[in-house]
Amino acid sequence: MKLLPGSSKTAARPDSGAAIRLGGPARIAGEANRAGLFLVLFMRLLAGLWVIQGLSQWSAILLPPEPLFDNVSALRGAAVIFFATVNLVAAVGLWLATPWGGVIWLLCAIAQILVAVALPGFFSILWIGANIVLIVIYFGLMWRAGHAGTPPRSV
Repeated sequence: MKLLPGSSKTAARPDSGAAIRLGGPARIAGEANRAGLFLVLFMRLLAGLWVIQGLSQWSAILLPPEPLFDNVSALRGAAVIFFATVNLVAAVGLWLATPWGGVIWLLCAIAQILVAVALPGFFSILWIGANIVLIVIYFGLMWRAGHAGTPPRSV
């Protein structure tokens, strides 16, 4: 930042598009705050849902009515262990509204869709449809939060 001759104010620079801006004015717009708030609320609701999923997978491991791993294939047992662990990690990341939480959650949701195709009966078709809808909503909210408060560019 350069000082203008005869002035103590800094010169205005065009927006560099950087994620972190030091020394610049804070851009706090009502629409940007609202879009970010909706995204955080959505991520927190997803976190609660994924905690329930993770705990249900752990209950299948820890409290089975009969020995779980003696009666299922190795692939199905590996899927239970995978989702028991990764669902809870994704839930923590979503609750904290961190970028890695969204990435881990997307990994979980896509893995659930793939496991439903590979292991029929592991997840219901209704849950797979819900995963697809949740992914679309997540990307829509992310796009909206990223573009809120920025003026439209002229061509």
